[in-house]
Amino acid sequence: MPKKKKTSGEDNLGSGVRSLFTGLVELIEKVGYLAEKGEELKRSGTFSGQGQGKGLKGVYGFSVKMGLGDQDIKVEPFGNVHPAEEAEEAEVQEIREPVVDIFEEADHLLVVAEMPGISSEDVSLKVTDDLLTIEAVTDDKKYRKELLLPGSYPREKMEVSCNNGILRIKCVQ
Repeated sequence: MPKKKKTSGEDNLGSGVRSLFTGLVELIEKVGYLAEKGEELKRSGTFSGQGQGKGLKGVYGFSVKMGLGDQDIKVEPFGNVHPAEEAEEAEVQEIREPVVDIFEEADHLLVVAEMPGISSEDVSLKVTDDLLTIEAVTDDKKYRKELLLPGSYPREKMEVSCNNGILRIKCVQ
């Protein structure tokens, strides 16, 4: 398959993606420290360029959470940049994946999502068994995230609030 000619905007996009993934080297160095302390690490970045006649703005980040003891390492990506077929390329999508944390409390489950520019009215939730789908749309932002919950929670028992782009969903069984 012949290689396509890159425009200057695509060159900027490629160098932005490469610099983001170069940051993964730093992640490897910090994993040992996190394992000892049971802490969380978040990294993100943005890049922009011109490609195919329209402006591109990419957001990519990841959150690494490590517990104490024998708990697993949990790496969760967020943003609108996803791997493409070729290793050197990435695809910027219109829909962003928000950073989400799930807290299991004694009497409820709390889901917290970071979605800047979103209010409660912009959010829709869909529950199918133990799968929660969060979607939020405004004129210029779109977010979507699917979460596997530790149990089944009825939609009618979910309390939703949003303040300064921080969505809180309290789930009661």
